[in-house]
Amino acid sequence: MSKKRRLLLGLYLTSLCLYAQEPIKEIDSLQIIQVLFDQQKAWNSTDINAFMEGYWQSDRLVFSGSGGPIYGWEATKKRYEKNYPDAAAMGTLRFTLLDMIQVDENTVQMQGRYDLIRTLGDNHGYFTLLWKKINKRWLIISDHTSAAN
Repeated sequence: MSKKRRLLLGLYLTSLCLYAQEPIKEIDSLQIIQVLFDQQKAWNSTDINAFMEGYWQSDRLVFSGSGGPIYGWEATKKRYEKNYPDAAAMGTLRFTLLDMIQVDENTVQMQGRYDLIRTLGDNHGYFTLLWKKINKRWLIISDHTSAAN
């Protein structure tokens, strides 16, 4: 991570700690943000398998989008594969974090924006992710994503 990016991340994390309902431990924030940016990198490499590593591999995972909720890690993966079958459909993804709230020691809620830049038409929207620390790893257990356009 570049020095400039670390500085911006540090400033962002400081602001989160000031405004969150519960203080977020810096190490937890860094781990969660790392998973999110690993997902972004995997997406931009057209690697849905690596992208899915950020999700809880359980039948209790829930993804909610415009088509309603989908339950389970495998069903969520199949949804991504169906809706984004190739590099043109996947485009270039960029996440912007808006807020993180520590619900309890092992649970964090995150709000953010996504931008998908594609030759077949850009897309953007917002997401709410519920993160849970499971076996010392932060994973998404619930994802609600809505396209704005």
